[in-house]
Amino acid sequence: MAPKQKKKLSRRKKSPKPILAASEDMEPVNMESMGHPEIYPLVLTTKTQEIFNCRIDEDITDEQPYKLINKEDIFEDLRNRAAVSDFHPVKKIVQEYPGNELLLVYDKDFKYGLNFYLIGTEEGKENYLNPPEVSEEQEEYKEYIPEDVYIYKPPVSKPWVSLGSEKEIEEESVTESTKQITYMISRKRSEFGAPIKFSDQNASSVKDAYIECTAYPDKNFTLKQLEKDVGMQVIPQIKDISTQTKWTYPKNATTQYYPREFSEEEKETLKQSKPLVDFLNNASISVEIALQQNEITNTFIDDWKHLAEEEGTFGDKTDTHLKEYQSFTDLHSPTEKMITCVSWHPTIYGLIAVSVAVRLSFEDRVHFSGKLLLQPSLILFWSFSDPIHPQLMLESPDDIFCFKFCPSDPNIIAGGCINGQIVMWDITAHADRIENVKAGGSRSKKATLKPMFLLEPESNKEAMYIRHCAVSSIENGHKKVITDIHWLSDTFEINRMGSVFENRSGICCQLVTCSADCTICFWDIRPQKPLTPQTTEKKKEESIEIPFDVPSTFLHLDLSWKPLTKVRLSKGETSLDHCPTKISLKEDHLLCKTQDKVLAQSKTAKAEEMNPYHNLESRMPNLLKPIDDFCTKFFVGTEEGEVIYTDWKMEKDPETGRLMPKKPVSLHTIHDGIVHTIQRSPFYDDIILTVGGWNVAIWKESVMTGPLLQSCCAPKRYTSGHWSLTRPGVFYIGREDGYIDIWDLLEKTHEPAQSQNICITMITCIKPWIFSPKQQFIAIADYYGTLHILEIPWTLSRPSTNEMTSINHYFEREVKHLEYVEQRKKIREQEKKEMEQEMAKKKVKIYQKSKEQMEAELKMDYESYLELEKTVLINLGLIRVTEKGSYSDVM
Repeated sequence: MAPKQKKKLSRRKKSPKPILAASEDMEPVNMESMGHPEIYPLVLTTKTQEIFNCRIDEDITDEQPYKLINKEDIFEDLRNRAAVSDFHPVKKIVQEYPGNELLLVYDKDFKYGLNFYLIGTEEGKENYLNPPEVSEEQEEYKEYIPEDVYIYKPPVSKPWVSLGSEKEIEEESVTESTKQITYMISRKRSEFGAPIKFSDQNASSVKDAYIECTAYPDKNFTLKQLEKDVGMQVIPQIKDISTQTKWTYPKNATTQYYPREFSEEEKETLKQSKPLVDFLNNASISVEIALQQNEITNTFIDDWKHLAEEEGTFGDKTDTHLKEYQSFTDLHSPTEKMITCVSWHPTIYGLIAVSVAVRLSFEDRVHFSGKLLLQPSLILFWSFSDPIHPQLMLESPDDIFCFKFCPSDPNIIAGGCINGQIVMWDITAHADRIENVKAGGSRSKKATLKPMFLLEPESNKEAMYIRHCAVSSIENGHKKVITDIHWLSDTFEINRMGSVFENRSGICCQLVTCSADCTICFWDIRPQKPLTPQTTEKKKEESIEIPFDVPSTFLHLDLSWKPLTKVRLSKGETSLDHCPTKISLKEDHLLCKTQDKVLAQSKTAKAEEMNPYHNLESRMPNLLKPIDDFCTKFFVGTEEGEVIYTDWKMEKDPETGRLMPKKPVSLHTIHDGIVHTIQRSPFYDDIILTVGGWNVAIWKESVMTGPLLQSCCAPKRYTSGHWSLTRPGVFYIGREDGYIDIWDLLEKTHEPAQSQNICITMITCIKPWIFSPKQQFIAIADYYGTLHILEIPWTLSRPSTNEMTSINHYFEREVKHLEYVEQRKKIREQEKKEMEQEMAKKKVKIYQKSKEQMEAELKMDYESYLELEKTVLINLGLIRVTEKGSYSDVM
């Protein structure tokens, strides 16, 4: 126990201030729970024992285990050592102790938990030093008790004497009369632990799948009936009689009849009859309505059959968990890599692209920079038909952290590197290769995907490495990692001032990127100036040195590509800038719904001889038509967890004349960590989801007072998120511990509806995908480089009947709630101002009193004091009142 005491003492010496603050508020602990409220346990260190001469086994022994300590010595120790003193916990007890000496007792057996205890009352000290004498009657009672104590005597065994009871037991006992059957079931060792998947099938359509088990008598299991209950009932006599009709040979018979026709006279009579005309007039309206209903509605449709088809697509209504469908891992990579970005191919179903990066910190990247240059940085194309070998590998100068397919042409891909460069690829020459390996072969879009083991990959094909077409300039681009990239819509374009005009080319030609160097850049892939004959000759000369497998689509951008304009998000009066990580434009919700449009454009592009991206100069008219009433504001998420709503339009500084970005419209610090996701809802263009730190928030673009929904802190940090593509009230959130939180606003708005474990490491990216109206998938990437493909269940993919209306009402209700809160804040501020004004007026009134008023008040106070003094003296008998009303002192 002594070493532990020394450790506690040393810890208290290192940080005396926190212990002092804590011990001053702490009440001394006594043993009231054990029936001794006067005892207070203490820990006395060796130094304290030496100071008070109460050393164990020297000053205090078993014969005299106590010590009387002077109260003044304890106060002296408290003044010298303050909170470090061992008597500091019982300082209050020592101060209130009525005597001069306190009794300190050595607790050898640690009966009260510590090595000493202090007796805090005089009565307790006297009881300990002079214990009460035991009376003679109690001593006699104690001596008398052991005589009547019960002594245990073990039982003695005796021989068994049979009285016939064992026969009754044998007669009443049940014995088995039938032989037991033993079955042995064997299984191959290789099949142990293999996953088993049960499914329903039609027994009649599969050979040997239906075996009828008919009942038959088995003699081995016949039981002898020993007892039977029989009931008798008297009934009249019954007779069974049967009859059979006579059967005759069937014969075929035919008849022929002719219609009875009216004569000409009868026809004329009927035509002129009024009842027939009235009948036709009355019945024609009903007949016309019936014919119209038959044309509009199919009366022969089977509603029950359609309901069964809708419910029996896949899964069950009660099934709410994501099902593992397939996974992809790059087994040929020599280094450990993580997945940084995921994107489904817009037109080829079953094809997904992922970008990978080395799992190293900044210091390790600098240390191993030489080795990293020898390893390629890739974007891998995976197909459902081959989970082992990637179909394409796009090379880049450095690790890619974000990339996007071009909405106008999915063969054009743009990506952002860790070194701040933008890379462009053109995979038009390899489009046939990836289209032929899509899952299911030449199936239709409405078909369901086949299981992985039924597909036949072309193992002879090796993965192709495709070089990039162009790289941006290092000097004029970003200086740090590019964290997000977006294509601008093909309906508009911007100039250097940020003004919006109609798109001259009719295709997506501009990009926007954000980086950790605190800049947001807009890029244009078209040539900025018309090419002269000299430059074209130089271009032809340079094209000789270009490898044959690299397309010349963006050759004019290679190593000379500069941003069209740069936007910095200033922090106001300081010289610092915000560091953007994710951005969301107004047109993002339009780009996510253009799969069918891209498919149609890709078909027309194949029919044309020239790809529009191969001849960008001819699609640039000089006249720019401005677009009025275009929203140039967008949302930005930063490293500090801020959500900023700002404008990309530039304005001239009146003092310097330079182009300066506008001040942010709103800025809210909601997240307590880096913002990983900022995405608009595919159903509402003004609803935005932001994910960062330990919480999630939902915003409305027209509401600048705060978020509509802000979740509480999660047990683990959030790392990614994405809206559901078919349900407006559902979104998926990834966590750093490998779990995915599924939020359903129709079910719960304060916490996730369910959480499911996907992997053992951090989730880096989430991307859902609609394969068909009956089947949906979600791609989840983790930190260890594995891409998990999961099937979304029925409940999370099918919206309810009034889900859009319910979610819309929920958002409107939250907007009204925010408006009410703002109104209450204004009212409270106004009330606070009024109270402050009233307090100021009262203070002014007090200070504005005249000198005469103050003297009069002081005189009145003095007179009231004299009256009170006389009253007190009279009550004490020190002054006596005479008959004349005067006062005289009592001698």
